[in-house]
Amino acid sequence: MEVLLPKLPSFKFPSPSHCCSITIRSSSIVRFGLRRVSSLSVFASTVNEAVAQPAIGTPSLGHSTRPHFPILHQEVNGSKLVYLDNAATSQKPTVVLKALQNYYEGYNSNVHRGIHFLSAKATDEYESARRKVASFINASDSREIIFTKNASEAINLVAYSWGLSNLKPEDEIILTVAEHHSAIVPWQLVAEKVGAVLKFVDLNQDGIPDIGKLKDMFSRKTKIVVVHHVSNVLASVLPIRDIAQWAHDVGAKVLVDACQSVPHMVVDVQSLNVDFLVASSHKMCGPTGIGFLYGRIDLLSSMPPFLGGGEMISDVYLDHSTYAEPPSRFEAGTPAIGEAIGLGAAIDYLSGIGMQTIHDYEVELGRYLYERLLSVPNIRIYGPAPSENVQRAALCSFNVENLHPTDLATFLDQQHGVAIRSGHHCAQPLHRFLGVSSSARASLYFYNTKEDVDYFIHALNDTVSFFNSFK
Repeated sequence: MEVLLPKLPSFKFPSPSHCCSITIRSSSIVRFGLRRVSSLSVFASTVNEAVAQPAIGTPSLGHSTRPHFPILHQEVNGSKLVYLDNAATSQKPTVVLKALQNYYEGYNSNVHRGIHFLSAKATDEYESARRKVASFINASDSREIIFTKNASEAINLVAYSWGLSNLKPEDEIILTVAEHHSAIVPWQLVAEKVGAVLKFVDLNQDGIPDIGKLKDMFSRKTKIVVVHHVSNVLASVLPIRDIAQWAHDVGAKVLVDACQSVPHMVVDVQSLNVDFLVASSHKMCGPTGIGFLYGRIDLLSSMPPFLGGGEMISDVYLDHSTYAEPPSRFEAGTPAIGEAIGLGAAIDYLSGIGMQTIHDYEVELGRYLYERLLSVPNIRIYGPAPSENVQRAALCSFNVENLHPTDLATFLDQQHGVAIRSGHHCAQPLHRFLGVSSSARASLYFYNTKEDVDYFIHALNDTVSFFNSFK
C-alpha cells in the first residue's frame, strides 16, 4: 500500500559541486515530488540479520533489538528509514503489537463489570498491567498507579483534584522555564481560579535550569513544585531527590514530569521521595492513548474525583454520590483496556533488557550524537555539554545558523529518509528564553545505532550544503 502525501515543487541543485552528496545516496536532483511511503509487513522472525547487525564484532544493543521493531525495516522516499524522533514517540516491538492483537481477538470485554470468563480475563490482565507499572517505578502499592489517557491528563488530574482543594490566594507554585506546556498550562488555569502565584526558574550559564535559584525560591508560601526529570529540549537531568527534600522541608509537594526519564533509565519513586509522578506509555514502547499517574496513597485518598461517571463511584443517589477508593476514584468510565495491557507488555519487554542496560547504552550513544553534531558548521546545540560529571539524555535540540529547522527536517525526510522533529517541542517559553522560535531535535532510543547517527550527520551536512548553495 502506498500513502500519497502533498506534492511539493521540485528543485535542481545549482551545480553538483555545491552539494556534498553522501555515498549512500547521490543525485543531482532534489526530489520533492509526490511522496510515496512503502508499507512493509516485516516481523521480527523474518528480519535479515545481516541488516540488523554490524558486519563484525559484538552487536550493540541497538543492533540486537532492531529486529523486534517491524516499522524500522522500511524505505521512506527511496531511502532506508532512520527514525530519530523518539522523544515525541517510540516505536513498538512485536510483543506489544501481539499483546494488543491477543486482547482484541481472544478476550475483549469490559473490566470490573462482569462475572463471565472474558470479563474476568480482561480484568486480570488490566490489573496485572497496573501491578507491572507499580513494580517498574517501585511504587509501594499498585493502588498508587492511576491510568490516564496520557501524561497531560495525569498532570491535569493533580492540578484540578489536589490543586483546587489545597491552593489558596498567594500560595506559590514553582516551575522552570524549561517545562513542557502540559506542565505549565494546567497550573496557569488553576492558579487563575484560586489566586495562586506561578514562579519560574531561569536557565544558568550552562544552559540548564538554575538549581541554586530553585533552592532559594522555596518558602513557606511554596505549596507545590512541578518539574521535569529530563528536559525534552535541553537533555538535562534535574536532581529530583534534592528538589523533593527542599520541597518537603517547607511542607510543599513535588510533581515530576518523567515522560523523558521513565523510558530511558531506572526511576524509583520511593528513592526519589516524590509525591506525584507522570509518564506516557507511547514513549516507552507502549501504545498511544494511555499514561499513568503515580501518587502517594495517602494523598490520593484525600483527593476528590477529577471526572465523574461509572466505575469511580461507591453509591449514587439522586441528591449525592459517594466515591470509590483509589485508583477507581480517578478512572471514570470504561478505561483504555487494550492499551493498558499493551503497556504491560512493553514493561515486560523493557524489563527483559534491563533499564540500567538501556541507560548505559543511551549515555554512550547520546554522547556520540552530541560529538558528531559538533562537526556540523555553524550549529548551536542547546543544553549542557556532556562530561564526566554531566550526563545528557540521548537527544540534541539544535539550530544551524540562517537555516529554519523545518526546512532541515523536511529535506532530511524527503531526501534521506531521516525522521527528526522541528518546532518548539511544546516548550515555547524555553525557546523564547533561548532567543529562538523553534529548533530541530534528533532523539535516540536503545534500538538506534551509531550507524544511524553517522547517516544522520552525513544527511544533515548534505542538507546544510544544499541550502547554503543558494546564498
